[in-house]
Amino acid sequence: MGLADGGRSTVRPIRVLLVDDSLVARTVLARLLDGRPEFEIAGAAPTADQAILFLSTHDIDIVVLDVEMPGKDGLTALPEILEASHGARVLIVSSAAEAGASATVRALTLGAADTLLKPTAGNFAGEFAHKFIDALLRIGHANHDQKRAFPSKTPDAAPRPVTPAPIVALRAARSGKISCLAIGASTGGLHALSAFLRRLTPEFRAPILITQHLPPPFMPYFAAQLRDIAGRPTSVATDGAPLVPGQMLVAPGEGHIRLARSGSRIVVRIDPAPAPSRCMPSVDPMFEAVAEIFGGEGVGVVLTGMGRDGTIGAEAMVKAGAEILAQDSATSVVWGMPGSVAQAGLASLVMPPEELARHVCNRNMAGAAWK
Repeated sequence: MGLADGGRSTVRPIRVLLVDDSLVARTVLARLLDGRPEFEIAGAAPTADQAILFLSTHDIDIVVLDVEMPGKDGLTALPEILEASHGARVLIVSSAAEAGASATVRALTLGAADTLLKPTAGNFAGEFAHKFIDALLRIGHANHDQKRAFPSKTPDAAPRPVTPAPIVALRAARSGKISCLAIGASTGGLHALSAFLRRLTPEFRAPILITQHLPPPFMPYFAAQLRDIAGRPTSVATDGAPLVPGQMLVAPGEGHIRLARSGSRIVVRIDPAPAPSRCMPSVDPMFEAVAEIFGGEGVGVVLTGMGRDGTIGAEAMVKAGAEILAQDSATSVVWGMPGSVAQAGLASLVMPPEELARHVCNRNMAGAAWK
C-alpha cells in the first residue's frame, strides 16, 4: 500500500453496498466496517430492486447480498445485480449459505464471488467479523485490478485507472487427440466452470477431472450442479473409481485426485496427504497424475482462483508434452492461479473460459482417444 501526504493511504477504499431486508443486519454489518480506512459504505438497500436502482447511478466494488428477502430474492436478483453493477463482486451473506446448502452452490454458479453464513442475532462479532473482513479484502482488492472499466457515475469519485492484463509469453498451441481433460479452479470457479462446460460439445468424450477448492460438505451439491450444467454423468471421485468416457469426476473435499493403472483400466487414487499449495483438494497432484498417465494427450485448464495452486502440476504436464490453458485476467474473479501459470510461461492460450472450451473441442475433432 502506497503512502503519501504524511502517511495517508493513496489506495481508494473498497466501496460496499449492503443489501438486506433486515435493518438490524444492515446496521451491524455497517458497524463492522465503520472506522476501517479500507472500506467505504456507499449505500444500503432493503430490497433487490432498490439495490439494482442504486447500482445504476453508483460505482460499487462489492455488493453484500442476502438471499432470503421479500419480493425478489437474492438468487433471482443476482444476475441483474451483476449486470447493473458493471463488474462489482457479490458476497452472499445469508442464513441460507450454510456448508453444503444447494442455495450456496447455486449462488456461486450464478456468479457470486464468495458466500458467508449469516450468524444469529448477537453473534456478528468474533469469528464472523474476521471472516467478513477477510472476504471483503480478498475479493475487493482483486476487483480493483480486474474490474471492467466504465465511466464513474458518482460525482466525487476519482477516475479509476484501468490495469491491463500482463503480457506473458505463450507456448505453441497443441493439436491432436485428448485422452484426459483436467480442470482446476478456486474463487469464482463455479461460474467459470459453468461457462466452460456449457461450451463443450457432446462429441467430446474424454474423461474430465475437476478440482475446485470447496469444503467437503459442498461437493455432492457441486457435482450435481455440474451434472446439470454439462449434461454429463458427474460424481464425486472415490478411491478406485475408473475413468469412463464422457464422465466427470470431482475431487472430494478431503483428498486430491491421483491416478493409477489397474490392469487395462485407469482408476482414481484419493490422496489425503498435504500438498505444497496447502490446498485441500489441490490441483497440483491431479495435474501431476495426468502428466504421468497421459503425457502429451492430457490437457490442463486453470480457471480463476487465488494463489498458485496448479503451477507445480502444470510444469509437470508441460514437461510430459501436455497442453496448459489459462483463463484470462478480464474474466477472472481473481487472476491468481491462471495468472501464475501464464506468467511462468506454461500456458498455450490465455482466454475466456468459453474460448478455451472451443479450443478443446477443435482439438477433439482431430480424433479422440475415447470412443
